[in-house]
Amino acid sequence: MSDLQDQYDDAMFAFSTGDYGTAITKLKAVLSEDPAEFDAQLALGMAYYRQGDFAAAIAEGHKAERLKPHEQLVHTNLSLFYMKAGNKATAEHHGLQARIASWRTEAKQPGDLAAPAGGDPELEMARPKLEPIKLPGKFPEMPWKKKPPSGDASAHH
Repeated sequence: MSDLQDQYDDAMFAFSTGDYGTAITKLKAVLSEDPAEFDAQLALGMAYYRQGDFAAAIAEGHKAERLKPHEQLVHTNLSLFYMKAGNKATAEHHGLQARIASWRTEAKQPGDLAAPAGGDPELEMARPKLEPIKLPGKFPEMPWKKKPPSGDASAHH
């Protein structure tokens, strides 16, 4: 598995330096060994996009979608790819799917910053702690709770 990780790292290095052709070749090699390697599949679509091959980017984006249909980044990428390809309606569809996916993530982990349990302890230490909001015991000015003065109530009868 380490060899596959090294291949993926090499592909991502090529991607980061703008060598998209090399990145595509290396990502395809990773995927030929492990077709379920989601990160490589996602990166392959983006490499094609950066090369300007929107049709290939869309095709690879849909392969990533089959691996993780509710992943926000998949739909964000597909929205971008379709927009650049001139298909605004499909781009908007995937934009909405990305928004829905983000809501699913928030619903699973309310108040959490989406860090999986049992992660890297150093990263866990770096996560900001969410302090509970302290509310005063009594709110000032709550007009809906005020009773009318007793003099006004009897004057209208």
